[in-house]
Amino acid sequence: MRLVPGLPLLAGRRAANVLAHAFAVAATVFGLFFLAWILWTTLRNGIASMDLALFTRMTPPPGEHGGMLNAFFGSALMSLLGIAIGAPVGVLAGTFLAEYSRASWLGGTVRFVNDILLSAPSIVLGLFVYTLVVAPMGHFSALAGAISLAFIVLPVVVRTTDEMLQLVPAQMREAALSLGVPQWKVTVQVLYRSSLPGIATGILLALARISGETAPLLFTALNNQYWTTDVLAPMANVPVVIFQYAMSPYDSWHSLAWAGAFVLTLFVLLVSLVARAIVARNRVHHD
Repeated sequence: MRLVPGLPLLAGRRAANVLAHAFAVAATVFGLFFLAWILWTTLRNGIASMDLALFTRMTPPPGEHGGMLNAFFGSALMSLLGIAIGAPVGVLAGTFLAEYSRASWLGGTVRFVNDILLSAPSIVLGLFVYTLVVAPMGHFSALAGAISLAFIVLPVVVRTTDEMLQLVPAQMREAALSLGVPQWKVTVQVLYRSSLPGIATGILLALARISGETAPLLFTALNNQYWTTDVLAPMANVPVVIFQYAMSPYDSWHSLAWAGAFVLTLFVLLVSLVARAIVARNRVHHD
């Protein structure tokens, strides 16, 4: 019986492919199992702790019942301030990388620094803002918390803006420039309009990421049991309240922590779905 040349090698490759595929499927199932477990635990405990007082009353003193109204307000305010500070800078920096620094050493340096900032632990950014803002002021503040969140938003928006602008066909730039349109008008009126859904998606994903950050706020905004709108004072926020209440010995605080975690999970899910809807709508529009 004659053996076909290369048959053992082909069989070995097929076996390796089947084995790699099996490991990939097993790893996926392993990750999805624990993800579903975490979500189910949060859902079960969070729904059981939900009530109207959660959205109408302030965070309570030890051993008493209350809500998280001030924490929800503080998280919303600091997240929006973080987006307001980080997103415009990120869009401008991403525009510089995509349109003005393709053959520049500065562009490579900015990309390198942005990649480092993108992968930096959030607690390091919190310590940096503590040294930069909190220590000179002498106290914690919501402004410092917003600045620390802005440092998390910045690299995400820079990367998204850079990639979205590079996806715009070069013919659109050339057509506008051939009509005598200045470069800045090409960027604002042509490139931004074409890449706006992608940039907006990046900003929404950055918002979803910072909404659950705890470590930076522990070093910057800390917490406040009372209602306050002063951005120069410590301010309550959902992640830190969840952290502190989950570590406490009081059952009422544990219930509030589960409810806060449930609301936070729903918010992140909603923002992620909106971002995916924007991407899907833009893809259908282009097709």
